[in-house]
Amino acid sequence: MNVEPEDIPLDIVYEDDDVLVVNKPQGMVVHPSAGHPNHTLVNALLFHSPLSTINGTYRPGIVHRIDKDTSGLLMIAKNNYAHESLSQQLKDKSNIREYIALVHGNIKENSGVINAPIGRSKKDRKKQGIVDDGKNAVTHFKVLERFGGEYTLVSCILETGRTHQIRVHMKYIGHPLVGDPLYGPKNTIKGNGQFLHAKKLGFVHPVTNEQLVFETPLPEIFEQTINKLRNKYKIK
Repeated sequence: MNVEPEDIPLDIVYEDDDVLVVNKPQGMVVHPSAGHPNHTLVNALLFHSPLSTINGTYRPGIVHRIDKDTSGLLMIAKNNYAHESLSQQLKDKSNIREYIALVHGNIKENSGVINAPIGRSKKDRKKQGIVDDGKNAVTHFKVLERFGGEYTLVSCILETGRTHQIRVHMKYIGHPLVGDPLYGPKNTIKGNGQFLHAKKLGFVHPVTNEQLVFETPLPEIFEQTINKLRNKYKIK
């Protein structure tokens, strides 16, 4: 399978000779795979600029991923030097990755830490789960708003970056993400998949050593849903 450059518009938040920060829309897959051979973020990036080659032909430039239906910020490496630096920062847990999530139920604590290992589910191969022999996974959460005991808006900061980490961790504590087709309940608010947005991203620039921090607003459907909940529960 050849990965072809495609002229797909990109929402570029920052760009220089070494790194790119893009705001990925909901519904876009990050890199090609058997089920998604084209129309991915990588196809769009290849059309736009040269990319690092460390991760091979299917994942050029990709240092970290977010799920298809998760929106928000990703850092992209344009060359291998930048890629190694950004990857090391992820390993060292020195960068900033903050997500906003809308979850079911009322989280009583104002903040907390979920520390539970994640691996492929023993019951369903399509899912990740909390498994004894899984990889270490840590999520810090903070409550931003509560909606009538029905829903809670939270900020989640990742210490590790496991597949589906926030989705699995929030389900594990009894508060699955609203709209999540894989881990959430059937009776949920309809959106474009789970209400999860990578809002804030920070890292040290591989060449200048400058600390860079970026933020991006919630997608329109996410903002509208929160406003409807505020109106329904009369939250000022």
